[in-house]
Amino acid sequence: MTIDKSLKVKAGMMRSRNVLTRAERLGKLQAADRWSAGDNVIGMPKVRVQKLALKKKKKVKKEEEAAEGAAAVVDDKKKK
Repeated sequence: MTIDKSLKVKAGMMRSRNVLTRAERLGKLQAADRWSAGDNVIGMPKVRVQKLALKKKKKVKKEEEAAEGAAAVVDDKKKK
């Protein structure tokens, strides 16, 4: 069965996942020295998923560019 065009996501999943796979959890636990190769896989400790927060761009730059553009137009009118 196929998915309707309106339901497809072009760029894949854009948000962060809440659940890690077992391999991802083991990798994070090994990096933090909370799990070794001989430990039991059942009953692993929980691993927190870090969410990435993207900073919003400042609108000040657009206002400065608009002010510079307006100043250039005023200078051109004075020269004529």
